[in-house]
Amino acid sequence: METAHWLARGPDGPHLVGSRCTACGAVAFPPDPDHCRDPHCPGGPTEEAPLPRRGRVWSFTDCRYRPPPPFVPPTDPFEPFVLIAVELDGPGPIVLGQAPPGTDLSALRVGLPAELVEGTAAGPGGERHPVWHWRPLPADGPREEDR
Repeated sequence: METAHWLARGPDGPHLVGSRCTACGAVAFPPDPDHCRDPHCPGGPTEEAPLPRRGRVWSFTDCRYRPPPPFVPPTDPFEPFVLIAVELDGPGPIVLGQAPPGTDLSALRVGLPAELVEGTAAGPGGERHPVWHWRPLPADGPREEDR
């Protein structure tokens, strides 16, 4: 599945692209250009919506098994990696993504702030594809824009 069009670069850095229902305002990711995903919505067209770059860790785990194709592991032999679900700031949904390589699972906690950063993933022919990662931030530390 090609996901490069879900990641965009704005004046403040990278962000994900979702969709917003013009009838009820529900925000979805991945974007759905055809219809609102809210089952209570009477329906309406959707529009592209840039999503917040930051949020809070909602859940996390490590991936200790090699996922099946089309996943291409970045290392041989396979090395486990961390997955983080982030509840986006504002009216954003919960979005799953990998943590940057080297993220320590034992340092993660539900509620920690996290920000979207760019990464790459290997393709079956050795090519690299843009992806997003969720970088955990210190609970009381400065955010990138404060540095």
